[in-house]
Amino acid sequence: MSTPAGGSGAAPLVYRVSARSVARGEAEVVAGGTAVPLDAAWASAPTGAPGPADLLGGAFAACLLKNLARSGALLDFAYDAAAVDVELRRQDSPPRFVAIRYDLRVVTEEPARRVELVHANLRKFGTVYNTLAAVCEVSGTVTAVAAAPSAGQPVEPGDVPGR
Repeated sequence: MSTPAGGSGAAPLVYRVSARSVARGEAEVVAGGTAVPLDAAWASAPTGAPGPADLLGGAFAACLLKNLARSGALLDFAYDAAAVDVELRRQDSPPRFVAIRYDLRVVTEEPARRVELVHANLRKFGTVYNTLAAVCEVSGTVTAVAAAPSAGQPVEPGDVPGR
């Protein structure tokens, strides 16, 4: 009897994604029941839809945000909103990503040591994070951002200051 990857004894999770394209035309990927237009054209003007590299960066950003929510629940880490910017660096020969850099801003009143604890958890428990870190350099920051005083209005992710 073999043990699933990770050694936990539990069966590995399986994710299914489908995609389709029309020659020199539209393309889409369907994940989680949602269709996302995608730029799969070659040697033509960009369609404005995300391409494979954009989707990989989006998957990495989503991993950080989902793991932040997980860490928030497990570590009782209070935050109001978060925003992340991800930059992927690609080389041409051989074609591959060589580095990923992120800047995660979290609206929180938590002390710096708790923010660093959450950052350590993001690095340790992120599935997409760890998969990509195994094949290229991954680095980044998590910064606490104080909530702007407002008359009881909820903080929206767009309200988190950028770089």
